Amino acid sequence: MGRAHEVRKVAMEKTAAAKSKLYAKYGKEIYMAAKSGTPDPDTNQALKKIIEKAKKEQVTADIIKRSIEKAVGGSDENYTEVRYEGFGPGTSMIIVECLTDNVNRTISVVRNAFTKTGGKLGVSGSTLHQFNHVCVFTLPGVTEDEILEILVMNDLNFSDIEVEEDSVTVYGEANDYNLIRTAITDAKPDFDFATDQIMWLPIMEATFDNDEDQGKFDRLLSLLDELDDVQDVYHNMKL
Repeated sequence: MGRAHEVRKVAMEKTAAAKSKLYAKYGKEIYMAAKSGTPDPDTNQALKKIIEKAKKEQVTADIIKRSIEKAVGGSDENYTEVRYEGFGPGTSMIIVECLTDNVNRTISVVRNAFTKTGGKLGVSGSTLHQFNHVCVFTLPGVTEDEILEILVMNDLNFSDIEVEEDSVTVYGEANDYNLIRTAITDAKPDFDFATDQIMWLPIMEATFDNDEDQGKFDRLLSLLDELDDVQDVYHNMKL
């Protein structure tokens, strides 16, 4: 379903461990959104958006409720957003976004994942310049003309539109996320977003020259996916 889906983190199987990781990921995000604003999604748009995404990924209502209640209860837990850039097997470049309560622990386990698979962490900016920070919206069951009309009527900028048999994907600058999303939802309140995300897309994609590098890369993604502090992973490899 387009470039955005190729660079998103590897989809997790529905195992107990994967569900636990998914619940922890959204539990942190919901907690932080509720703590930094109001605990009511009707007045806290950031919280509302995260809850909508969590429900789409089948996070239970109990997890959502407990995360909000923890924020309301005045918990002193606090999480920091950190981003790591690294070089993996072959010509792979990777961005790892984390939400952590212990930065020293997180950089240690992320670095270890790279080291185990023959990669290495880089300094800030070492790979980021090879990616664009974009907002991505995929809408099933709509036409290109419908989406174009909304964008043009609202005088919105967008960088690209991809059309497939059953969906349309709009790409824009990350800073325009709220403008584009609001215009679409105001025009078509019943639209259901298959993708509704700000992400890093590679300027140019690469491929592996051999199976050994491919195998190491797959293992690296798997190791990163197992880390509780890791929220999202982006890369430049064409899968």
